[in-house]
Amino acid sequence: MRRSTDRILTTHTGSLPRPPGLREMLAGMSAGERPEPNAFAREVRDAVAQIVADQVEAGVDVVNDGEASKVMYATYVTERLSGFGDRGRAIGLGDVRDYPEWAHEAGFDDVGAMLALPACVGDVVYVDRGPLDADIENLRAAAEASSPDDVFLSAASPGVISLFLENQHYATREDYLAALADAMKTEYDAIHAAGFVLQIDCPDLAMGRHIEFPDASLEDWRRAIATNVEALNQATADIPPEDMRIHLCWGNYEGPHHLDVPLGDILDIVLRARPAGISFEAANPRHEHEWRVFEDVALPEGKVLIPGVIDSTTNYIEHPELIAERILHFAGCVGRENVMAGSDCGFATMASMMPVNPNVTYAKLAAMAEGARLASDELWSGRPAHRKVALASS
Repeated sequence: MRRSTDRILTTHTGSLPRPPGLREMLAGMSAGERPEPNAFAREVRDAVAQIVADQVEAGVDVVNDGEASKVMYATYVTERLSGFGDRGRAIGLGDVRDYPEWAHEAGFDDVGAMLALPACVGDVVYVDRGPLDADIENLRAAAEASSPDDVFLSAASPGVISLFLENQHYATREDYLAALADAMKTEYDAIHAAGFVLQIDCPDLAMGRHIEFPDASLEDWRRAIATNVEALNQATADIPPEDMRIHLCWGNYEGPHHLDVPLGDILDIVLRARPAGISFEAANPRHEHEWRVFEDVALPEGKVLIPGVIDSTTNYIEHPELIAERILHFAGCVGRENVMAGSDCGFATMASMMPVNPNVTYAKLAAMAEGARLASDELWSGRPAHRKVALASS
């Protein structure tokens, strides 16, 4: 994983808007339809090539495939792992309970209808590497054509799989996590062997608080995510920490978020995860202030922060000077070489839902690149990132 040794590098969380034809295919897949294999493969391959080129053009240094082949960042594993079927639990949001009028207006009053999730009903084993190998080859070809600075590929964590795909088979939650870790190790090792940075998506470490454990005490919740981190560490034992990063978030939706667990309440456990990079939300109104946590927490040697400096749920295009300011906050706390600029979350977490217009998405990424340049000028050359404005006299 490249570090910000001579400038602030830019990246993002993972999912990006898919082109209309592929989006339609993925929507059909989420409804149980099977696209014609060759047509789907062609759509994905072409989409990845364009998505990588668009990221490079926008000034993103560390790119990925936009998760083009996946219906959703966690449930895609049912195409690759055995043991899933029937119908699992419905996902609920505490926001819906406390603000039903908002939920109805936003279309979140029946999340279960939006996400028809299967359950774990048998032994979990990695049985089909075909989709993974296709993702690797598509990204490799696109990267060779567009020459980005670095490349990452995402995979679901054992904890986030267990959050969305209910255990109805294993005797305990711990047994389920251990089985998922053993299975997903195949995917993690393959991504690393391909020469890509492995990003492991871990919303379970934050979002899971108000979805899976809403009534648990803080200590019970902390014990639960500590178990998730143990499973993650087990699955990545053969990969160097510097070749990995994780992403945690509180749910990629525009809503109240009043039940989000504070970053400071979970950070010590998050830092126990083996991956060196830590991507997290830091631009939205609920979490932007939490950069101050790092004034009092010493970042362990080798760790790299990837704070979100652009929001993934709003069509506002952040001003580059604001982005630079956000970067400078973190660099002032942990050092410029330990910061990479990122997005709060993905821009198309579910392929069929895009809260941000595709053209606006890439404009936001370009603004992030400009903000990173401004911050780099200040951090390496001493030039102020902010223009001085002369106020007219009355």
